[in-house]
Amino acid sequence: MRKIIVQKFGGTSVRTEENRLHALKHIKKVIEEGYKSVVVVSAMGRMGAPYATDTLLSLVGGSNTKVSKREQDILMSCGEVISSVVFTEMLLENGIKAASLTGAQAGFRTNDDFTNAKIVEMDTTRLLKELESHDVVVVAGFQGITANGDVTTIGRGGSDTSAAALGAALQADWIDIFTDVAGVMTADPKLTEKARPLDIVTYNEVSNLAYQGAKVIHPRAVEIAMQADVPIRVRSTYSDAKGTLVTKLSKIKRGTDIKERLVTGIAHVSNVTQIKVLAKKGQFNLQVEVFKAMASEQISVDFINISPNDVVYTVSDDMADKAKATLELLGYEPYLEKHCAKVSVVGAGITGVPGVASKIVTALSNQGIRILQSADSYTTIWVLVKQDDLKKAVNALHDAFQLEKAEIDVEAIDEKSSFINKMKE
Repeated sequence: MRKIIVQKFGGTSVRTEENRLHALKHIKKVIEEGYKSVVVVSAMGRMGAPYATDTLLSLVGGSNTKVSKREQDILMSCGEVISSVVFTEMLLENGIKAASLTGAQAGFRTNDDFTNAKIVEMDTTRLLKELESHDVVVVAGFQGITANGDVTTIGRGGSDTSAAALGAALQADWIDIFTDVAGVMTADPKLTEKARPLDIVTYNEVSNLAYQGAKVIHPRAVEIAMQADVPIRVRSTYSDAKGTLVTKLSKIKRGTDIKERLVTGIAHVSNVTQIKVLAKKGQFNLQVEVFKAMASEQISVDFINISPNDVVYTVSDDMADKAKATLELLGYEPYLEKHCAKVSVVGAGITGVPGVASKIVTALSNQGIRILQSADSYTTIWVLVKQDDLKKAVNALHDAFQLEKAEIDVEAIDEKSSFINKMKE
């Protein structure tokens, strides 16, 4: 039975020849260990790079384009196809038997929700056939095909999702997500020098971090891998370090329960605007009217607090003026607090533990940071602060929960034990 792993390299990892050569080292290593590798690649670089997705879209007017979403997908899928062929050429030049496939050829079948399609079926027959005569198959990420033969793209973070779907369909031993950071971090290292990579996290923990703004991996990818029980490693392209293992925890030894790690990390979303809308006299349908209006204008809302007489929520800064105008047409006088940031304290250990919210409030208050809004769930506590206070807030919370010292006993993890033991050798 062939041993398969999936390796995903993002836009920065494939942007230049030098970066691609770093990726090559990781591919050579797994081939030497007897694995076949399915490599998923993103488009080369980010906005400004000639073949980046946003650059391609700018050729037809960007967000103001007149072409349909179906036609946008035809264009946006080109970046990953170009990347896959360039990457394959590099592998061949270095003596590795390799072939490239588009998302459609690799078996991605999607619905027709263009620019944000959902994978409905995986047919890896062609891919498995290619693996019989090649050590590596390079797949263009972020894309698939409908039953009618239309090319689709699967939304932001789509290459992560592509890698996870392939890992699940191929029953891969594991999935490597290569990035420009050392793994899943306790916070954004651009905001705090004390941020450190976590050795191991659960699927739920990293999914929560991703949903709250951590950009290291897309939450859709985590959910797919979790359902298939395929472990993920989040690693740096530029290092041999093992990175962060994302897996399921089971049979935890006495004294090493995951709840002993109260908080996993601090995530954030920048550049948001808080909107507060008061009910009109005698009005009982404020929330229905407000959110229906936002939906009709395709304005995404978040961080919602509802009371009988008002509703408070956030939108992105670039949608704030549109939201305000929409509400004013309905006769409201909304109050806007622009240039805010949502900061999230995430951890499986928060559930049922008293004093966590108090510690958050104390840490921020001691730094003179005003909390504009707050909410909580079983595993996350959110606060809204001014954008100017973001860095100070992340550092205060990172210090308050001593995240630079947080550890978990990896030997207590029984799930995928042979794989974990190999990683930790």
